Amino acid sequence: MSKFYITTPIYYVNGEPHIGHAYTTILADAMARHYRQRGADVFFLTGTDEHGLKVQRAAEELGISPKELADKNSASFKRLFEKLELTYDRFIRTTDADHTKVVTEVVNRMKANGDVYLDSYSGWYAASDEAFFDESEIEDGHVKSSGAKVEWVEEKSYFFRLSKYQEPLLEWYNTNPHSVQPDARRNEVASFVASGLRDLSISRTTFDWGIEWPDDPEHVLYVWVDALTNYITGVGAFHDQALFERFWPCDVHLIGKDILRFHAVYWPAFLMSAGVELPHQVFAHGWWMNDGKKMSKSMGNFIDAFELADTYPLDLLRYYLMREMAFGSDGNFVHERVIGRNNSELADNLGNLVNRSQAMTQKFCEGNVPAFHELDGDLGREISLVAEKAQVTLEDMSHLMDEREPHRALERLMEFSSDLNQFIAVTQPWALNKRGETQALESVMYTLLEGVRWLAVMLCAFLPKTSELILAGLGVESKAFESLKWGGLKSGESLTNIDVLFAKMELPVKEEVKEEPKIEAKKEGPKAAEEGIITFDHFMAVELKVGHILSAEKVEGADKLLKLSVDAGEESPRTVVAGIAKSYAPEDLVDQRVAMVANLKPRKVFGTLSQGMLLAVETEDGGLELARYSANVKAGTRIS
Repeated sequence: MSKFYITTPIYYVNGEPHIGHAYTTILADAMARHYRQRGADVFFLTGTDEHGLKVQRAAEELGISPKELADKNSASFKRLFEKLELTYDRFIRTTDADHTKVVTEVVNRMKANGDVYLDSYSGWYAASDEAFFDESEIEDGHVKSSGAKVEWVEEKSYFFRLSKYQEPLLEWYNTNPHSVQPDARRNEVASFVASGLRDLSISRTTFDWGIEWPDDPEHVLYVWVDALTNYITGVGAFHDQALFERFWPCDVHLIGKDILRFHAVYWPAFLMSAGVELPHQVFAHGWWMNDGKKMSKSMGNFIDAFELADTYPLDLLRYYLMREMAFGSDGNFVHERVIGRNNSELADNLGNLVNRSQAMTQKFCEGNVPAFHELDGDLGREISLVAEKAQVTLEDMSHLMDEREPHRALERLMEFSSDLNQFIAVTQPWALNKRGETQALESVMYTLLEGVRWLAVMLCAFLPKTSELILAGLGVESKAFESLKWGGLKSGESLTNIDVLFAKMELPVKEEVKEEPKIEAKKEGPKAAEEGIITFDHFMAVELKVGHILSAEKVEGADKLLKLSVDAGEESPRTVVAGIAKSYAPEDLVDQRVAMVANLKPRKVFGTLSQGMLLAVETEDGGLELARYSANVKAGTRIS
């Protein structure tokens, strides 16, 4: 891949930044970082949309000029993006001088192509949506889909012959299946276009805060012609040909699903008319809900982006936003879920891996990267397997980013982190050290540290600060994927101690907490014992704990058995063999917290020593369902 050009929407300046703005721009930042690591020439564009009736009215209410309001709120977005440490290449504003020139050129090209005419328009207009709507789309004076208030507007307007581009647009969708994604959104847009397109009003006379219409100062350009053109202005259209040829067409226009029609219908039609090549892809992601409810100004439940950035460490915030929402679907922001993912995935999985590998290197290898020795037998196979998994993870993750599935790419990386934790459990470096098997110990520790290096490099796009700390601790500078050749970690390199990467977090204590009813132990007589009732003392003799499943795999030759590595809050994980393979796929169990009997005498099951038993019930359909706990419960917690 020689180049990668990604854009966010330009954000409207009539309000303060919220979680949706942060999410889209963090996603774009992660993609930009990822493709830079792959050696692509990357351009990442974001910015603010500053013209239109909404801004003019908001400014009038505040008693200031539209430009003053635009300057103030645009600066607010820029401050947020600096706080989020985003790596954009240009922050564009629609009030920029070069943008005005590019918009004017686009309109002149449309006119020259016979696609613009003057007429009168009347219809229901929603200022907050910057769009006209049919009667069927309105209820009680508001747009059904957005809730925006509508008003009847009658005025002269310049129209764009959108109807002319109905068939070319349909051909674009059909011949380029990746042009609009996800597939459901492409089908939605294609259906809208196939139902018939009406020509589009692209100028206004009822306000003057906008780019003046060429040769007709009574009109200003309608906001969508102005706003959408930013994507070509940002990379030099009509004024920096070398830059434009270097990056256009855009690889991904990353947008929210509420503005899909403008980007997937109007924008490509404008470009066709202006004789400019179409973008490769428009990708519409979902909305964030606030504790299950759609966010809106009227409900007052928008999550302020600055407050969010002040509440959580930046890498945790990035991780949660990208991991929690399946790309393209809606997501639900819940503070408990942020803490849960921090504790179970970042602290217990990734953080635990790095801290253990560092501690064992200090303890067994005098704090230096050991030499690697070729080994035979089971240990040699385990070491080779780690190298294979690292390579497959890199390939899988890169493919998922190409498919615009960053949530799955991040999930794949955390699976590799679990694999490395499992490698520790299987190879048991402490046992090798105790037995004096120096070469085996050094090879295991080298493999572990090299695996951590690969993981840190692959995580750079998602968790940049965390990755930098890990790589600095290993004495590694390069973040390029080109450096990911197995065995690249230098033996003899001195490790630098890393503080705890992710501290465990607690949920805020609620003010009113009802006491749990106390269980009184009753002395039971002989009759109770005869009826199968046990005493409280007998019950307390069974040690029930919460186990955190680190990895799971099928037992070869046994259809019903799974071999699990379970963290029970001890120095090293336990191996548990459970007869649940008919009810659970191995990958569905990783990172689950389950109830287990911890003091059951170990016994061999199908050749493997099982060190515990999981608790499950039989379902109505004959399957099994495990007793499970949320990520808020620490591994090893006693169940009582």
